Amino acid sequence: MGKIAERLTDLVGNTPLMRLNQFKETEAVNANLIAKLESFNPLGSVKDRIALAMVEDAERKGLLHAGSVIIEPTSGNTGIGLAFVASIKKYRLLLTMPETMSLERRNLLKALGAELVLTPGTEGMKGAIAKALQLQTELADAIILQQFENLANPSIHYHATGEEIWRDTDGKVDIFVSGVGTGGTVSGTGKRLKELNPNIKVVAVEPADSAVLSGGAPGSHKIQGIGAGFIPATYNASVIDQVIPVSNDDAIRTSRKLAASEGLLVGISSGAALYAA
Repeated sequence: MGKIAERLTDLVGNTPLMRLNQFKETEAVNANLIAKLESFNPLGSVKDRIALAMVEDAERKGLLHAGSVIIEPTSGNTGIGLAFVASIKKYRLLLTMPETMSLERRNLLKALGAELVLTPGTEGMKGAIAKALQLQTELADAIILQQFENLANPSIHYHATGEEIWRDTDGKVDIFVSGVGTGGTVSGTGKRLKELNPNIKVVAVEPADSAVLSGGAPGSHKIQGIGAGFIPATYNASVIDQVIPVSNDDAIRTSRKLAASEGLLVGISSGAALYAA
């Protein structure tokens, strides 16, 4: 009976690897391309990992307990991950986000039990962050998990994602490529892989229109999920061997090519990572 999960959070992680053989042939790539399918996480993204990790880290530290309120400014997959974790662990969850977020995203979060606080779209995520900080002062026993600063974020990738890749490839990794949003995935995974083999190269991917990791200026772009416009505290530059900026068009085009060649429906940020690879 050990293979039967007791709760959905038990199914986070241990996502499969897949060789992109048909994409490789179509694009005449002279390398073995292997994708880690984070869409196999319960709510469909890599952010399920950090959502669970940040909540359980706060519980261990005594910052979260029965009756606590979780607040997070997020308009992306971290919010979805936190919503399902909070529903299972019975925490009240308040998500602040710009009013410009799609109705579909809002309805999904509400279905998972999250309470949404919408901020003026003209203020962007800065407005959502300010509102979260305000709510924290107004509500008793409230905590902001702060995915861009929380070290439980890169830590879970160090202890889990990196180990999974090493195990499932039998240590046959030459280059690890990842997009940078919070920087947790590339930093934590990259650090662990380099400890296991110092010759592994770690490549960070960012939007060409907001190439702050490359020393450029922040700007608007279409690659949702990466390119926050600043360098997060959870990004460890010492682990990175190369940063590759990718254009909107190249990211979109590559995600469509992957769907056509492998049947994998991925987001634009995955298209950016694959283009860089």
